[in-house]
Amino acid sequence: MKQILALLIIFTSLLCAVAQNNSVRIMYGPYLQNIDTNEATITWVTDTPSVGWIELAHDGNDSFYNYERQRYFDTTDGIKNISTIHSVTIKGLSSNTTYRYRTYAQAVVSHEGNRVMYGDYAATNVYSQEPLRFTTLCHEAEQVSFAVINDIHGDNNRMSNLIAQCDLSATDLFIFNGDMASMYNSEEQIFGDFVSTAVSTFAGETPFYYTRGNHETRGSYAHKFHDYFSTGSSSLYYTFRQGPVLFVILDSGEDKADSDIEYYGLVEYDNYRTRQAEWLEGVINSEAYRNAPLKVVVSHIPPMGDWHGNNEVKNKFVEVLRQAAPDIMLCAHEHELIYSESNSNTPFPILINAHNTIVKVKATQSNMQIDVVDEKGKTIATYNYSK
Repeated sequence: MKQILALLIIFTSLLCAVAQNNSVRIMYGPYLQNIDTNEATITWVTDTPSVGWIELAHDGNDSFYNYERQRYFDTTDGIKNISTIHSVTIKGLSSNTTYRYRTYAQAVVSHEGNRVMYGDYAATNVYSQEPLRFTTLCHEAEQVSFAVINDIHGDNNRMSNLIAQCDLSATDLFIFNGDMASMYNSEEQIFGDFVSTAVSTFAGETPFYYTRGNHETRGSYAHKFHDYFSTGSSSLYYTFRQGPVLFVILDSGEDKADSDIEYYGLVEYDNYRTRQAEWLEGVINSEAYRNAPLKVVVSHIPPMGDWHGNNEVKNKFVEVLRQAAPDIMLCAHEHELIYSESNSNTPFPILINAHNTIVKVKATQSNMQIDVVDEKGKTIATYNYSK
């Protein structure tokens, strides 16, 4: 009898293990990254290694189940990835077009040679609720509305309060200007500190573009930044355009010298910023930059102050930008609101946003209005620029 009971316990345990290995859940996401005129990147995370894909449909009133939708798989060099992090870049889209989408994952129980055993599916809901949607960017759009948040350091209550000051239906995109977390030590921390709040409020249908801050360079997960956040290139400095505004996203790196004891010999940002300045030289001499009615540069560390990182931004980036002054430079890092008018040192205005305010911008072909708003909805400052 005891032997039978023992066998039953073993058998039950094996069944539970098999059932657990077969299951899959979407833990985080999906959220939109790298939306452009003809492409979009969608990222989500599962609790089990799985293959993932996106089902895509044009916007419309027909049921998502009307017919089989086109699938776009999470792949690398033509091979479907078996992973818990899924990121699908869909190309060949149309400009200024709204699409509906659904994320899928299927667990991979075992993979030996050419033999693959699959488990259960997980997918976003398109049955009892509307599918998620996104709209591609449009260079010809007459206006753009965007918001900037920075230095959250894992304070989700503050982040929620700041996001609540936006009309999400009228906000085209968000920019996270660095230090959204205090350190990157785990996947759970990245999502728990700010991404899950973004997903629950807007990020499944409105994209955020991420400027890395100095705190995102720290921790055992710092080198995985690109796994979770797509810039549309192999670099963490990049450009994109929506409507009249060309955005130049810079990566200002760390704020102290590379040899500082706090970095444990793991960083080399002086050379990194030098290479980035060379890239920036090419950007400002490009036709895309010259033809954009408005130019907004985003950098976490500002070119003000006397720390090493501030001086690097001033001496390397501002020296380049001096040749083709942008309309404004949006910065963070200082945890206070600071505004500097255009002057002989920096021939363009610089706005440093505080950690507890949100920058809301509405821009047309010839005008840009910037409102700085606190958590309670009070407008702290307003700046207007006309061309």
